[in-house]
Amino acid sequence: MKQFVVIGLGRFGSSVARALAEKGNEVLAIDKCEDCVENITDVVTHAVEADATSKDILESLGVGNFDVAVVSIGDDMHSSILTTLLLKELGVPKVVSKAVSEVHGKILSKVGADQVVFPERDMGERIARHLITTNLLDYIEFTDEHSIIELLAPSTMTGRTLKDIDFRSKFNVSVMAIKRGEKINLAPGGNDKILEGDILVVVGENKHLEALKEE
Repeated sequence: MKQFVVIGLGRFGSSVARALAEKGNEVLAIDKCEDCVENITDVVTHAVEADATSKDILESLGVGNFDVAVVSIGDDMHSSILTTLLLKELGVPKVVSKAVSEVHGKILSKVGADQVVFPERDMGERIARHLITTNLLDYIEFTDEHSIIELLAPSTMTGRTLKDIDFRSKFNVSVMAIKRGEKINLAPGGNDKILEGDILVVVGENKHLEALKEE
């Protein structure tokens, strides 16, 4: 079990805090908004109404002993940047900070954020991908150049085995799993056949995945 501190309990921050708590982690939630804190008190381990831009307050809450801090302060860039800086000064091993713009993200990285996330931008891209590609069900981008996608098997692949299609040679991607209804075939072999309605879980470089989605 890891210890997380989530600072800023807007839509993004509260959803992160809830998800972490529901998975059995210890979560300290902090916000200046009394209502935001009250709304999550029954879900997380501790919820505190406090100003996270105060180093003394953060120290008194013992945030330096937590494994990960998530800074999800809304549009107040100054508070977001200052809080990120203070968390690193207090020794938090990993700080994940939400950015609302590219400039904001660059500054957060400069002051020590280990990871910068752009939830609004990323969600926009996610929705666009779904709208553009009708057979794309989901995707996870884990580097700037690589992703994992869930793809409804194209009709051109129905009835053929993975060996016949030869994903590695033809598309330069790898099939990690095949979902068929409630069943999941992890690490399928070359003789596994693709049936109509199958969902393919595929990993590879984004440029190769784009070619696959057009199949």
